[in-house]
Amino acid sequence: TPGHIDFAYEVSRALRAVEGAILLVDATQGVQAQTLTVLDMAREAGLVIIPAVNKVDLPTARIAQTKTEIAKLLGVRDEEILEISGKTGQGVLQLLDAVIERVPAPRADNAAPRALVFDYEFSPHQGVIAYARVFSGEFRKNDVLRLLGAGARFATPDVGAFLPERSSREALSAGEIGYIVTNVKEAAVVFVGDTIAKDGASVEPFEGFHRPQPMIWSSVYPLSEDDFDDLKKAVVRLHLSDSSFTHEEESSGVLGRGFRLGFLGMLHFEIVIERLRREFGIEVITATPTVAYRVTHTNGEKKSVYVPAEFPDDHEAVLIEEQWVDAKIIFPHAYTGAVMQLLQSHEGAIGSSDSFGPERSMIRATLPLRELMRDFFDALKSATSGYASLSYDFGEIKKADVVRLDILVHEERVPAFSRVVSRKTVEREARAAVEKLYDILPRELFAVKIQGQALGRILASRTLPALKKDVTGYLYGGDRTRKMKLWQKQKRGKKRMKESGRVSIPHEVFVKMIRRA
Repeated sequence: TPGHIDFAYEVSRALRAVEGAILLVDATQGVQAQTLTVLDMAREAGLVIIPAVNKVDLPTARIAQTKTEIAKLLGVRDEEILEISGKTGQGVLQLLDAVIERVPAPRADNAAPRALVFDYEFSPHQGVIAYARVFSGEFRKNDVLRLLGAGARFATPDVGAFLPERSSREALSAGEIGYIVTNVKEAAVVFVGDTIAKDGASVEPFEGFHRPQPMIWSSVYPLSEDDFDDLKKAVVRLHLSDSSFTHEEESSGVLGRGFRLGFLGMLHFEIVIERLRREFGIEVITATPTVAYRVTHTNGEKKSVYVPAEFPDDHEAVLIEEQWVDAKIIFPHAYTGAVMQLLQSHEGAIGSSDSFGPERSMIRATLPLRELMRDFFDALKSATSGYASLSYDFGEIKKADVVRLDILVHEERVPAFSRVVSRKTVEREARAAVEKLYDILPRELFAVKIQGQALGRILASRTLPALKKDVTGYLYGGDRTRKMKLWQKQKRGKKRMKESGRVSIPHEVFVKMIRRA
């Protein structure tokens, strides 16, 4: 089953741990863009691939068309593609027989013990439990082992296999997949892709290991400042089972204390936030995610910036670079124009276009990661009535034509409202931000100017009228000059307030402005 690009590295390590893979395609959806990405990984790993069409029992299943697409991908005959239904059990036994017949047995290697970590879980009592494939040698209980990438050393109290629950054994041998208890109580020590070997043995680590690097960041705050300690405990505990996100404390003058979290991608971001809510009961305010930019300042200093408020002014940087992605989009022929238009509106560069089966097309394109985050997937589903599928890989680092957009309230910059936007759309973004703040900011006793500033000039401006107070309401009868004196006094007071007054922005206004839509 295809994995999301956010977890492509983990998928690649899992594929590295086996000899074969089942290409399982939904008969109601056909081959998806993510299917191609993971299929390429499996081919690069040299795996035996068994194609199968799932959900064949459904009345909406397009079995013949899906088989044609798979046959074109793999260069096989339609008869070699199995038909199964996970719901009714149809064809499942034949699929298991195909695994036994087609997938070669793992090779036994008596060299020095070496195992590949492809997943892990955290236990409060046993620490990190690594899921590993043993490629050579043997690992036994109480062996002193070492993680080559992290450099950590530990004695394992238990090893075993999955049957499918964990089942303890005296040893794990070459060719077997199982678990190794590390007793390591810090999740950030054990990473997917690391190599386990016996302490002191001269063993080369497996190729391709790297520690997860965040690609997007978002600020997360509790709904109430009193809940910060609960949020902190939840983030620390969640990090024990998912060390691929980073966290650091930060503070906002209005929202209080919170965390700046780094994620592998948008899906990873959504999963972590949802886990905070479901597993720990923590409701949080999340700011719109941002990407990192490589900034070369005029003095030659190079810096990675992912907080919009710290982004340099237009004249302070000589070069700004950003991450681009290589995307694959599969969709019905009828939506070609809509997809092309959507890519152009998100600064995409269209590459090749191919027919994918009798009814669908596939486009390869490149676009900035920041544009992909700007609700591109939702817009794609909307433009294609939900029929499109998207997959992407991280591509080159390219020059970015972006600027920092600041929002000024009463001629004072509000850092929490700053954002980094494309130079081409900065005026539209400025107008939208000013209009949104104009609608939600409470009125003061004096007129308040709201402005969007970028490129050293004001791009959008609205003036929030002052609250009107009838200072003459208690007067009755007498000469009109009595009222005029009070009006003049009120006018002078409002002028003084406008010159020296400060605008107090309520907490809920900040929440509405920074919260991800």
